[in-house]
Amino acid sequence: MQPYSEDQVKMARYAKAMGHPARIKILSILSSRGCCYSGNIADEFPIALSTLSQHLKELKAAGLIQGEINPPFIKYCINKKNWKTAGVLFDRFLNGTSPKAVSCEPLTVNSDKNDPVSSM
Repeated sequence: MQPYSEDQVKMARYAKAMGHPARIKILSILSSRGCCYSGNIADEFPIALSTLSQHLKELKAAGLIQGEINPPFIKYCINKKNWKTAGVLFDRFLNGTSPKAVSCEPLTVNSDKNDPVSSM
């Protein structure tokens, strides 16, 4: 048995890629405009082009965006299939509709006053 489901691995990959405010902004720009050239995206940021390029690379590696190269330009778009998958996975997770793998019982607390954990 694998320790994590395929959906959990995907969600972690997407969450890691979205773990920076600049990447959230990039995703917001692309989701509202469809596609943008990297130069147009750069106009929205007070960061170096190399830093923007790294953020785009992380989003692309996670599969959230895709790039089309037309030298010397690169046009970036939301990867619609993975974007939809991410939306479904996060919606299930955040709204409590994810399949339950295990049942969790409430923890019993030791009432022993000498127990450092129960006296916290």
